[in-house]
Amino acid sequence: MSEPSTFATALVNETATADLMADLALLVGPDDVITLSGDLGAGKTAAARAMIRYLAGDDTMEVPSPTFTLVQHYDLPPYPLLHADLYRISGSGELEEIGLAPLPEGTVVLIEWPERAGGALPADRIDIAFSHRPALGSAARAVEITGYGKAAAQVARLAALRQFLDDAGYGDAKRQRMAGDASTRSYARLIRGDTSFILMNAPKRPDGPAIHDGKSYSAAVHLAEDVKPFVAIARGLREQGFSAPAIHHADLESGFLITEDFGSAGFVEGTPPAPTARRYEAATDMLAALHGRTLPEILSVAPHIAYTIPIFDTEAMLVEVGLMLDWYLPDRGIEPGGDLRAEFTAMWRALLEKANAAPRTWVLRDFHSPNLIWLKQRPDIKQVGLIDFQDTVLGPAAYDLVSLLQDARVDVPEPLELALLARYVKARLGSGAPFDPAGFAELYAIMSAQRNTRLLGTFARLNRRDGKPHYLRHQPRIWTYLDRSLAHPSLSGARAWYQAHIPPPAA
Repeated sequence: MSEPSTFATALVNETATADLMADLALLVGPDDVITLSGDLGAGKTAAARAMIRYLAGDDTMEVPSPTFTLVQHYDLPPYPLLHADLYRISGSGELEEIGLAPLPEGTVVLIEWPERAGGALPADRIDIAFSHRPALGSAARAVEITGYGKAAAQVARLAALRQFLDDAGYGDAKRQRMAGDASTRSYARLIRGDTSFILMNAPKRPDGPAIHDGKSYSAAVHLAEDVKPFVAIARGLREQGFSAPAIHHADLESGFLITEDFGSAGFVEGTPPAPTARRYEAATDMLAALHGRTLPEILSVAPHIAYTIPIFDTEAMLVEVGLMLDWYLPDRGIEPGGDLRAEFTAMWRALLEKANAAPRTWVLRDFHSPNLIWLKQRPDIKQVGLIDFQDTVLGPAAYDLVSLLQDARVDVPEPLELALLARYVKARLGSGAPFDPAGFAELYAIMSAQRNTRLLGTFARLNRRDGKPHYLRHQPRIWTYLDRSLAHPSLSGARAWYQAHIPPPAA
């Protein structure tokens, strides 16, 4: 077991307490346990209340002390949370009665008076010990934060984050929670007066098992494993005249960034959300402009630090589509055998020959509505704000257009998809550079089939491995997109194979 990690700080008032708990909330997640210790009135409940309000996005939310109820449950936007007070229990034997033995899965647990649990607390936990410091003011507290077991790394990271914010001059900025994504990154708004900035927490991606010719999945498909690609691509996009956020402060080693805040005006509206045609047109035009340029393959991260954009080659695309066999089919009750796997791989290797031979450009990878911000004050294609591009690779231009026009999280009606596809083709033809519309249409279908095959597997994996079942609701939409692409004549063989072997997702 790793050694505990500890750091201490002083909190002069409730605002400072709220900032500390917001910073901690940025780094924890389901199944983490946080204990709050200290004398009566030391500030344990105030700290728990601050974290709960931050996660709820509501500074006025009623958060009663669980002194008499013993346990309070909260269904918060990022995950469930349980707030317990053990002051009135006599020992660990009572933990089962109040739902703390065993601890609930998929939940963050805050426990006041943890010493009443005896030795029943998990080995992996964060303890926050509060004590009065009247010399600093009536509301001042000294705090010692210790991470035990696996949580030692979280506490070390919390200390690094606090130091980064202080060094950058944002230690006293108000924190506001932002929704995360399917990655290990997390975000918060830092607000000072009328100005806000984005804090990105991007820890180094764990390598994972070497299951693809000696490489982890992320390495095999060229996913960013630290924050340097984001910095390089952001700089490269801005140099090309596109709207990527300016980076004001960076800790490249720890993976903390403070960036420009583009706001929250999106590319969809209504209930259920539907594409805003004008904004999708601008995004289509932006892609056409990007794809019409000769772009560098090596970018600068910082002085004397260069980044080479990886190539999205056949092997990487094969690993991606393999998620269908590894996760989607088992989710549908099918364990693919060796013959099925061999047929699948041979079929896809042949299909991807054309993609591998196509001219390469920057593929931003997740160019769809959740990652696009509407910047109405800017001109023309600069109105398209880009916020997620760290996984950029060199590959076929059709890939990002598929990402946009077959949005995994929003229904894009087929007439709108075809109209925007025609708009893109017209813009590429009008640029004067060589462009083959028929060849591009075929590549668009192949990339659609590749991407949507991968997404069916990705969302099944998020459900089964990561405990994120809400992604399954997107699978029927993805299946519809996949069915559209398989209708292309060049994919007739693949269509027949999918009809024979791949069942549709559950409704």
